[in-house]
Amino acid sequence: MEKVKVRNTIKLYIVFLCILGFVFNSCDIFQAEQGRTRIARVNESYLYLEDLEGLVLAGTSSKDSMAIIESYINQWATQQLLLDQAKLNLPYNTQLRFEKMVKEYERNLFTEAYKNTYITTQLDSSINKYDVQKFYKENKENFHLNNELLKVRYISLDKNFLDLDEIKTRLRNFNTEDKEELSKRSYQFKQINLNDSVWVKKDALLAEFPILKENDKELNKTSFIELQDSIGVYLLKVEDRLERNDIAPLSYIEPTIRQILLNSQKLELIKKLEKDITKDAIKNKKFQTYLP
Repeated sequence: MEKVKVRNTIKLYIVFLCILGFVFNSCDIFQAEQGRTRIARVNESYLYLEDLEGLVLAGTSSKDSMAIIESYINQWATQQLLLDQAKLNLPYNTQLRFEKMVKEYERNLFTEAYKNTYITTQLDSSINKYDVQKFYKENKENFHLNNELLKVRYISLDKNFLDLDEIKTRLRNFNTEDKEELSKRSYQFKQINLNDSVWVKKDALLAEFPILKENDKELNKTSFIELQDSIGVYLLKVEDRLERNDIAPLSYIEPTIRQILLNSQKLELIKKLEKDITKDAIKNKKFQTYLP
């Protein structure tokens, strides 16, 4: 219903333009061309009613709708006039080069869209663990770290926290009972991370705890750190550390490897598509060469 209203607004505006002689002093805008209604003309180019579809949003007032349509028509006319002048004045060789670029762009646009659609339907995105491990084993020397990595658990809490010594002991020892107790009391802490099996970038940790920037040399393997400022107390237990240029661990680099394997699949699918489509065209005599 709203679309009908918008279309009617456009038609009313066209009548308004015709009455005022607004568009190029001509009322031939209602001439039908194979079922298409002309809205405006610049030399041999026409703007059609269907070109205005979606231009005016549902619910827009008639006054605003007319302003939008008028602006669009004038902008279209200006661009078309500039294009026509360009074709008259630009050197012939320049026009040939531009036409070649346009055709190349159109060809790439369509072919890439088709390739992407084909890949979407054919790609197996479920990379199995074995393939990841195999690729890592064969290429691990190529995966050197650009950042220092840490495995760390931490808790930040108020500096007046009553059971601070107990929390320090549990975070340091970290047996099953300690893990359960710290998890139960997590609501009492400002921040908590007990997952020390995941590698994190040192830079990310320093961003999370700016106070560490002045004490980052203490972030050694297996170190326990207690820091305090005017806001609170920070407890960190480092489980492991890797330096820059160390070989990246599989757990850290796995997402990258999965993406590499997916990209490899995509390239293989594209090669297969190009080979099959060419082979089929030759078979069906849709592709022939006339070289001597």
